[in-house]
Amino acid sequence: MTATCHTPPLAAAGHHERPFTGDPGRWERERSRALRTGHVRDHTCAAACELALVHERTRWGWLAWTVPGDGSTPEIPHRIAVLAPGATRTQRLGLRWLARRPAQRIASDRAWSLRLSAAAVALVSLVAGLVAMRHGAPVDVAVPAMLLAPLLAEHLPERLDSQAREHVHTVEGDDACRYLQRLAALHTSLVQAAAGSDRYELRRAAEIGHHLLWDAAGLLQGRDTCTVSDGLVARERLMLQLAHQVAQIIQRTADEDTTANNVQARDLAPLDRHSPSLEPTTRPLTAPSPWKGTLLMPQPESVPADRTPDVYLLFAHEPYYPGPGTQEINTTLVAADSLLHPQVRQPDGARIHDLLTQGRQPGEIIPLATLTHELNGGADWPTVGDWESVTIDLLQLVRDGDCDALSLGLPEIARALVCTGPHSHVRAYDAATDDVVVYGASERAAVLDEVGMFLTGIATEQPFWPGDSLLPPLAGWRA
Repeated sequence: MTATCHTPPLAAAGHHERPFTGDPGRWERERSRALRTGHVRDHTCAAACELALVHERTRWGWLAWTVPGDGSTPEIPHRIAVLAPGATRTQRLGLRWLARRPAQRIASDRAWSLRLSAAAVALVSLVAGLVAMRHGAPVDVAVPAMLLAPLLAEHLPERLDSQAREHVHTVEGDDACRYLQRLAALHTSLVQAAAGSDRYELRRAAEIGHHLLWDAAGLLQGRDTCTVSDGLVARERLMLQLAHQVAQIIQRTADEDTTANNVQARDLAPLDRHSPSLEPTTRPLTAPSPWKGTLLMPQPESVPADRTPDVYLLFAHEPYYPGPGTQEINTTLVAADSLLHPQVRQPDGARIHDLLTQGRQPGEIIPLATLTHELNGGADWPTVGDWESVTIDLLQLVRDGDCDALSLGLPEIARALVCTGPHSHVRAYDAATDDVVVYGASERAAVLDEVGMFLTGIATEQPFWPGDSLLPPLAGWRA
């Protein structure tokens, strides 16, 4: 399947191009406050200048804007922070903690400084301790408390900062912030669309968009955009596809609402008793056309209750290059129903299809190695079929364009993980540390989650086309 970049919806164009796009008055108030209390950016600023920053908080993080001294509006954020997807309330409070105003410090000529808050706490604790001791408090309790209070005020914020940063990806630099600013504008349009609707597709698109934004921010942390350009382009392409699909869903919903309102108005309109009666008309329902081909898959008369049709098979194969200058393809994902294609070795493909769709979850990705694990470590494959010939036939289908697929170029470790069972381990030698690194079930699940994120971004609106003239599924062959 070839991913296509679409033009983002027009609604996303205005997000985050300027500070507080939806509330210009807020920017004027924050700017006035910064002029009174902080250091604004001008031609005299050095790299070490502690600039006054205005934080624009969002549902996914915040953007920190500088205040230009010439009165203009900044175009690129000074810093962007992205909160981890699925963050708890405590982690969100930590994000707000990081967006606080910088602490005022009392500087010294001897290269040390003290927080103004710590000095205030020290003074208050001294007075409170003296008063407590005067009223009979033990000295061995009052004195340590007097010393501990300013130390906590000085060092505790740094500890809180480090804990909060564990759940935040922060990006600085003009190039990195410019890229993430563009990606954040698209994600904000997804969040706003999901906030005004109860449709699962829109909420899921917003969740995927947050994951893409989080991954992009992680790639940009401390690195140049050129060194991670491949990963950034892939994530921006998926974000563009999500934005385009959300725009189509919103437009289709609006058209359906308009049609429903027109039908309701027609039904409620008074009927003329001399007008001819309206006979209800029926017409056959047509399924959405497949992405390629003209023949629709024949549907079985009944589907077993424990069979899940919306399942995908992931299998590794010999690497190949689709064209000159393209990335290596070493792993492919197809819809389970592609196993029923007549060009796939039969009945082996239909039997694997039956195993693949029994007792699964909708949308689940099943590596071929998982089936091997379920078949007694591969000992029962001869009773099912020749999986090697089936995967060769599937790969030929994909390369001939006779079915849709997600072609992947997985890294070496990720590919090895999907080629092993769910409880197996992959060991790799790390020359930098002269040690062996062990990858297990959690890393394997992370690889499948990332593949699932790509799959959802591409097939949110239209399911994979499994091919034409498919055979009916088998039923009861194992009995």
